[in-house]
Amino acid sequence: MDSKIHSILIVLAMSSLFSNSTLANDDLARNWQLSLLFNPGEQQTKMESRGRVFIYDGLRDSEVERALDEQYDRVESMMFVNTVITDENGEPLRNKDTGEMLVENDGCD
Repeated sequence: MDSKIHSILIVLAMSSLFSNSTLANDDLARNWQLSLLFNPGEQQTKMESRGRVFIYDGLRDSEVERALDEQYDRVESMMFVNTVITDENGEPLRNKDTGEMLVENDGCD
């Protein structure tokens, strides 16, 4: 039980780090998450089989849809927050007034 709590705390800390830093919109952070999502290593799949849930933060809606289609057997190990809304070309939509990217309301406010 302690290892599950420890794993959850690590995941939350990592998610917080990337969501609250300047890396939040950086390609480096996004690519790291996409790698975990679409090319999980043996350690990642082992941790998921023991109940680890990874929180993916700030991915595009098209990437989330692809993950749900291609990684269906791992869906219960995924949580998506701050999902960026994209246009038909996969480009992020932006608020006309602020210029900020539009994100889906995940109900976690």
